[in-house]
Amino acid sequence: MTFTPAPAPTTRPDLQGSFGMAASTHWSATGSAQSVLERGGNAFDAACAAAFVLHVVEPHLNGPGGDLVGLFATADAPGQPQVLRGQGPAPAAATIAHYRDTEGLDLVPGSGALAAAVPAAVDAWLVLLRDHGTWTVRDVLTYAVGYARDGHPVLPAVAATIGRVADLFAEHWPTSAARWMPHGRPPRPGETVTNPAYAAVLDRLGDAADAAPSRTAGVEAARTAWREIVGPAAEEFVATPHRHSDGRDHAGVLTAADLAGTGAGYEEPATISFRDRTVVKPGAWTQGPVLLQSLRLLDGFEDDRLDVATELGAHTVLETLKLALADRDVWYGDTDVPLDHLLSAEYAAQRRDLIGDRASHELRPGSVPGRTAPPLPPLRTTGAASSGTGEPTVQVSGTTRGDTCHVDVVDRWGNMVSVTPSGGWLQSSPEIPALGFCLGTRLQMTWLDESSPSRLAPGVRPRTTLSPTLVLADGFPVMACGTPGGDQQDQWQLPFLLRTLVGGYTPQQAIDAPTLHTTSMADSFWPRTWTPGGAVAESRLGTDVLDGLVRRGHALTEAGPWSLGRLSAVTRDPATGLLGAAANPRGAQGYAAGR
Repeated sequence: MTFTPAPAPTTRPDLQGSFGMAASTHWSATGSAQSVLERGGNAFDAACAAAFVLHVVEPHLNGPGGDLVGLFATADAPGQPQVLRGQGPAPAAATIAHYRDTEGLDLVPGSGALAAAVPAAVDAWLVLLRDHGTWTVRDVLTYAVGYARDGHPVLPAVAATIGRVADLFAEHWPTSAARWMPHGRPPRPGETVTNPAYAAVLDRLGDAADAAPSRTAGVEAARTAWREIVGPAAEEFVATPHRHSDGRDHAGVLTAADLAGTGAGYEEPATISFRDRTVVKPGAWTQGPVLLQSLRLLDGFEDDRLDVATELGAHTVLETLKLALADRDVWYGDTDVPLDHLLSAEYAAQRRDLIGDRASHELRPGSVPGRTAPPLPPLRTTGAASSGTGEPTVQVSGTTRGDTCHVDVVDRWGNMVSVTPSGGWLQSSPEIPALGFCLGTRLQMTWLDESSPSRLAPGVRPRTTLSPTLVLADGFPVMACGTPGGDQQDQWQLPFLLRTLVGGYTPQQAIDAPTLHTTSMADSFWPRTWTPGGAVAESRLGTDVLDGLVRRGHALTEAGPWSLGRLSAVTRDPATGLLGAAANPRGAQGYAAGR
């Protein structure tokens, strides 16, 4: 059996070349990354420059007060990929007792400073630049400073996001209103917007680096300056109560000491073998192993059950994802996760037997020998509605209220990096005027339950949805990919990998192909609801497939024809040095570039 033929023609070409390739969720970030490569920088310099540009041009999707998760492999050690850890922990005062007893909450809010983890994205980019880049801090930041100080045309999606939270800004978040609605209205698409406050912060980082005796010392000086600039300003600002997504006013708990005591770094990834490839993901403090568990389970089926363009394949993939996500919701967290067992072939075989002909409407986590299973998370089917939740995920209808960013870069030397930055969206919490950005809301992914592995606890990272991917062949990186999308990130990457690794699609063909995901899991974002048996699919999958899913019992929502997924990817053939790149056409923002 062969896979359903790839869409033809593709919306964009599969780029090929030998010099360098970049792909991201915004053309300005891709162009900046390619410019760095053209000027002699490596993939790490390029990714860092692109990242700071994304803070400016996609402020509804990420910000300096947010977080990131990255994967990379160096040309010197191609077979030893590493995780870039840019997820900050909960502040020291972020205790379950404070949130429950003092603040009267049963969930961490989806917006407002109580949901803020310690910002770690900027520090992570600087750590990557220090250890693997070649450029100075000043040079890397030049692109973002230019867009922030001189301005850039605001995206339609940014204007629409501000429009949706305009009342919240006007009534409760005056600093955000002053920043984003200086004329008493949201900006119009294409209007030039600036961020002089953030440009000034970046200039101060450059000044600190320039005064140091070496490039490496300069990066360290910039890291120190970042903490000294952001920590006191954030602590002072969040101490004033402000409106949160629960409809009440609370003060935040983040302090300068939290920022001073937190640093980004590296750790070992999780991996499995799938069809003669090694698939690399961040560990179980992210949802990354969901993809690995899914691939392990699907590897035991014939190829005809891996083609999501068919009724049988779509059903099989949806049921597989439900099982993996159920394990995520019960077992994953910044703790001792039994990942060896969850990724084992024996466990996958047990779980595979649970996939029948009908859609499951249950949350079915597996058991682990010698472990008492944590309790199921609260399974809410409805929740309070509120503007300004800052939720970076896709609604059941397929439309978005926010999202995340992604960037992939590969250079001529064989360095490859894939990073998913997020958090600190403009709709997350009130703007801090001295900084030009707001804090993130990643703590909404924690539970106020002492027995949960993903419970709220001081100094502990929230279990994040950020989840880039690397693929290796014979010990060499051959592909980096990822997508925004909250709970959907690994779900949308799964059909992409099945199509490229099994179906023979090119990366652009796989990105263009219609996709789907399940909502039959505990949503990672406030108000933490789920849809039993829920499935969302692009209408381009066709009537036969969609009707077949309904007959099998899936609670199906038909999304638009081009509504799900914002994947990008870069590739490298180790034998020839041929590089490639592909980007997503959905939303008309993502672009790839290279030569």
